[in-house]
Amino acid sequence: MILAQETALFDWEWVGRNLDSIWERTLEHLALTGVALAVGIVIATGLSAVALRRPRSYTTITAATGLLYTIPSLAVFALVAPLVGIGTSTQRFITAEIALISYTLLILTRNIVTGINGVPAGVREAATGMGYRDGERVRQIELPLALPAVMAGIRIATVTVIGLVTVTALLGLGGLGFFILDGLRRSIIFPTEIVVGVALSVSLAALIDISLLGLGRVLTPWAQDRGT
Repeated sequence: MILAQETALFDWEWVGRNLDSIWERTLEHLALTGVALAVGIVIATGLSAVALRRPRSYTTITAATGLLYTIPSLAVFALVAPLVGIGTSTQRFITAEIALISYTLLILTRNIVTGINGVPAGVREAATGMGYRDGERVRQIELPLALPAVMAGIRIATVTVIGLVTVTALLGLGGLGFFILDGLRRSIIFPTEIVVGVALSVSLAALIDISLLGLGRVLTPWAQDRGT
């Protein structure tokens, strides 16, 4: 009986006993994701503003952010950890967030710039003729029209970060990656933790992606009508 329980593919009793821990790790996963996205959006917005004001800088910006995007997550942790440290929970959190944020910059910057540049020239000329200054035109006219592209970038960045947050378990942080790592460390004979970590990470990514898709449609009804 004990052997059968140990070799079972999934132990629902373990899930029932650890619902509080599962909920806590899920919230930690969301917190790590949310901070990375919020900071990434702020930085990407600044980089996009520079690229739009000085088009020649766009190549340099995309090259730099593209390089960050191609570095494996474990390598980023290894590079950042000696600079920030991992001795305390705050240091581990900062190390993880620097790595996570770096993966959002290329996606967000490219989509923001593409969205703004995709605004028809006639719309810009009309806004200028109506007395809009450059900053006002971007905020009130161009950015709303670029929102579909921006939201698409946010969706891609969100799904990317949710997947990468699982790796932060190697730094001793929470999140759903804790179950995957703990399940591997304990024994492959008891894979329930691994299944829970993987399944919830995928479900979380799908749920948030669908939610952002719905939010984008609510915020940009004109884009849906035009597509139809």
